[in-house]
Amino acid sequence: MIVAGSASQTLAVELTDELDRELATVSSDRFPDGELLAAVPDFAGEQAIIVASTVSSDAHVELLLLQDAVREAGAEEVVTVIPYMGYGRQDAAFEEGQPISARAIARAISTGTDRVITVNPHEEAVCDFFEPTAESVDAAGRLADPLPADLVDPVFLSPDAGAIGLAETVRDAYGRGETDYFEKVRHSGTDVEITPSDVSVAERDVVVVDDIVATGSTVSEAVAVLGERSVEDVYVSCVHPLLVRDAYTDLSRAGVEAIYGTDTLERGSSAVSVAPAVAEHLGG
Repeated sequence: MIVAGSASQTLAVELTDELDRELATVSSDRFPDGELLAAVPDFAGEQAIIVASTVSSDAHVELLLLQDAVREAGAEEVVTVIPYMGYGRQDAAFEEGQPISARAIARAISTGTDRVITVNPHEEAVCDFFEPTAESVDAAGRLADPLPADLVDPVFLSPDAGAIGLAETVRDAYGRGETDYFEKVRHSGTDVEITPSDVSVAERDVVVVDDIVATGSTVSEAVAVLGERSVEDVYVSCVHPLLVRDAYTDLSRAGVEAIYGTDTLERGSSAVSVAPAVAEHLGG
């Protein structure tokens, strides 16, 4: 059976269709002191697939409770699917005395599962923090599906050279277009120039591709540069549409035509599901 965390309801339902599995009924409650409770039905030796994005501290605790609950209910094997892993970008100690947060979270999750699958982690190295090592699913190609079919001579741009692989994956899935990335040139402590590295964007549609869009500030800055270069329409595609604070309005004011994300995080921009990619990895 598939067990849905509260932050991954839609994706869990999509995955039941892909895998032809039953969706477990999860009952949740909160004690007067604020502590969470999560209960599941009897598993009687079945495999339990928990699908839970850890988008908040409560979601992390809920996942640990669900892992323990399915074991208590008799699950023979526990597979944990983490579509979006919170704390996953903190894969190193930024200053002396600070934790490696991704490692701490991975260790906690590993104690209650037999297998971990995550989708497009910001840093692939976080998979090594799990025991056994987590498996990474590349769902970026799914972002091609919601894009307009009639993009004008499209350019797929990543925010930096390190993410060019994502842009190439989306371009390949779309079937045509060029890829490029933004370069940052610092002229002074406050003067930073952001430009596409090689490709001309004049009179062309541009798709800015990234794994996570959080506040949208970096993307908004990049889109503003594109507007100065006679670009046609600009679209933003991301695997994980975190989109916190004023991200939607900031991107709209910057001139973004549309934002497309997946359902690793359930947002208004979640235009496509990663369920087929996850199901293929699970052997469905």
